[in-house]
Amino acid sequence: MQIPDAPAFVLRNATIPCALLDRPPEGETTLRDIALDAGRIARIMPPGVLGGEGVDLDRGMVWPCLVDLHTHLDKGHVWPRAANPDGSRDGALGAVGTDREANWSAADVRARMEFGLRCAYAHGTTAIRTHLDSIGKQTQISWPVFAELRAQWRGRIDLQAVALFHPDAVEDDAWLPRLADLVAAHGGILGGVPYMAPGLHDLLDRVFAAAEQRGLDLDFHVDETGDPAAAVLRAIAETALRRRFPGRIVVGHCCSIAVQPAEEVDRTLDLVARAGLAVVSLPMCNMYLQDRAAGRTPRWRGVTLLHEMRARGIPVSVASDNCRDPFYAYGDHDMIEVWREATRIAHLDHPIGTWPAAVAATPGMIAGFGAGRISEGAPADLLLFRARSFNEMLSRPQSDRIVLRAGRTIDRTLPDYRELDALLGTR
Repeated sequence: MQIPDAPAFVLRNATIPCALLDRPPEGETTLRDIALDAGRIARIMPPGVLGGEGVDLDRGMVWPCLVDLHTHLDKGHVWPRAANPDGSRDGALGAVGTDREANWSAADVRARMEFGLRCAYAHGTTAIRTHLDSIGKQTQISWPVFAELRAQWRGRIDLQAVALFHPDAVEDDAWLPRLADLVAAHGGILGGVPYMAPGLHDLLDRVFAAAEQRGLDLDFHVDETGDPAAAVLRAIAETALRRRFPGRIVVGHCCSIAVQPAEEVDRTLDLVARAGLAVVSLPMCNMYLQDRAAGRTPRWRGVTLLHEMRARGIPVSVASDNCRDPFYAYGDHDMIEVWREATRIAHLDHPIGTWPAAVAATPGMIAGFGAGRISEGAPADLLLFRARSFNEMLSRPQSDRIVLRAGRTIDRTLPDYRELDALLGTR
């Protein structure tokens, strides 16, 4: 398929997921012509209405560029030097901690984050939220690097950052306010990994208070375990309701609720819906880590209750999480892969319905990126596929997709892993 190198042209006979249109019609998909002009979407009309130069997509699907709501760009691509010895979460924590202390200089973090951004851009991602390990000396290394990359990538990938820390990393009473000030100075989001522990509610109140005082949003790693006693999700919803928190709150993972009794699930999800929390599931990473034991086949998939959450009106997204690091040995920052695997893992099909929004319109809305929909007047940032249906899309990796940014075809050449050899000590 040859896309015109012209300021104005029409994409004819495009199959568009209804959930990804600004004004969605009835049904799962619709056939439209899309007029592009000066890098923007000028008109979206039924086939045959628009005149002018164009290309016939022959019912190939057109999506907006995608939004990755939960990543760890600072951890990415360390696997060759920091493999996970047993594939477990504890093994991942240990391997990352050792690698961070030994290797995470500004140059190291910058090179790996840039590598991940180049992958995401080539695959068609337009916005990313990344968590940054904000522990000890690393805080003053990674946040300035993030600020540099955000400026360098402006106009290609919009970037947000979340401060990630564990409760046992809190150094003193002044530590959290200092971190919150740094996050606010960088226009970031406050987060963390709260555990089920006696001090949980005090920790949550302190984090919420720090966010409220600075006008920050919150984004937590929650209940990333198969332990049914883990109920941090409920505690966050209760805290948000009690404090009438004015900002946005995203909760990621939320694995343990899938193994809790039905009445507990109902109580928790009712609170989550009332509190206005948004959920992001990381199906590939959770399936990789959860319920893993040597010589034993896992008994559950590790994903959260996506269908039940959405039925209550809770905004639900899926995202990449980790790529080629101890928490997930694979991945390539490809949101089409994420959507395909999430569909298979969590049965987001029969019907597909509006689930494509989980990698586009919904995370775009949750994070305030203003991306993830096809609408008149929006930038012509589009993914073009030969696949004509969801079935065809889900059956192949779509490696031949075309990515348009501002109406122009980009070079989709992926960075070569060999570029990281000197950094990782590989040959």
